[in-house]
Amino acid sequence: MIAFFPMWRLAIIGLLLLSIVSCTSKRDGDNAGQSPFNSSASLDNPHFDLPEIQENGEIIILTLYGPESFFEFRGERFGLQYMIVQEYAKSIGAAVRVDVSRNQHDLISKLINGEGDVVAYNVVISDSLKNEVDYLAEKEITHFLDSISHQRKDSTLAPKPHTAWAVRKDSPLLSASLTDWMKQHSNNFYAYTTIKVRSSGGKVYTPRRKVSSPVLNASRGEISLYDNIFKQYAVTCGWDWRLIAAQAFQESAFDPQAVSFMGAMGLMQLMPSTARQVGVSQSEVFNPQSNVRGATKLISQLNSHYSSITNPDERINFILAAYNAGPGHVDDARSLARKYGKNPDVWLGNVDFYVLNMSKSEYYNQPEVKHGYFRGSETHDYVNSIRTRWSEYKKIVRGN
Repeated sequence: MIAFFPMWRLAIIGLLLLSIVSCTSKRDGDNAGQSPFNSSASLDNPHFDLPEIQENGEIIILTLYGPESFFEFRGERFGLQYMIVQEYAKSIGAAVRVDVSRNQHDLISKLINGEGDVVAYNVVISDSLKNEVDYLAEKEITHFLDSISHQRKDSTLAPKPHTAWAVRKDSPLLSASLTDWMKQHSNNFYAYTTIKVRSSGGKVYTPRRKVSSPVLNASRGEISLYDNIFKQYAVTCGWDWRLIAAQAFQESAFDPQAVSFMGAMGLMQLMPSTARQVGVSQSEVFNPQSNVRGATKLISQLNSHYSSITNPDERINFILAAYNAGPGHVDDARSLARKYGKNPDVWLGNVDFYVLNMSKSEYYNQPEVKHGYFRGSETHDYVNSIRTRWSEYKKIVRGN
């Protein structure tokens, strides 16, 4: 006997199937860990244009590591071009997901395959790809990077000629939207990439660094106005208070209102995400006691992270380096040291070499490196400067 379904039931089943198909066509979020276009079923997924990006709430940018493009610092994301595309994403109501490649060929390949929406990096314009790719913002991005390079006297920021961002040809609405936005907002690029910190009271702190004497009064054994705070919290992380004082001078020159160009704040220069991680609120971050409390909590966490380094004095070097650059970058340098037969638990003449060279693409593009580019020379100097100043403090100021 044949069973017949009422038409209204068949209609409901059809709608459910349509809903399932519609849901599965959308891109997975960060929980998947990678773009769904990497799978063999990716050919069935349509490439996203602006309406789909807005509906999905996420734009995927393809980029390379570099100071002018994208990098991580103390748990925060930076890069001139990344910060610009962040502002564009806000204007279309989307979040930004970053997919970092190792070379420009991979960038274009991923773009064409639908693994990302826009190449937010100055790739070389190729006539052979103009049927598949729209190149845009050549004038705007090139002019901005050239200006920043001259202003900061940093040749690593200088753009190469005949380069631009890229969008697929089958995303014409995204291409037009991004092109128009770039033209309208190019005068704001400097503001978009200059970090300002707003306190809970509404005060805006711009980058400053007020230099003071490294020793307040040697005859009385006073390094700074904040010695009692350093002594109080040094106990909690097991460090010599004079080491924390040496670090504080390196961070802020004992200026509790200091703000770095990267957005680090206060006496010990806590980044916003780090401050939240160690329980220091925005309203507390410029308070010297709260700031040092948070910094010593971070030092304790890093001490645990590097507990496998059994020599406590050696471990200090890694903690300082990780405080400056983030543990991910230091762990990358240790991985390279291990790869090339150096001791990953020893700083001088071993790991410090790879830290020092981590701004070079032949190092940060190696497969063992998970966190990419960073200014390793600054981290290298940071560790050495603090160790030297700590030695000087120990000669002229008593430890208790």
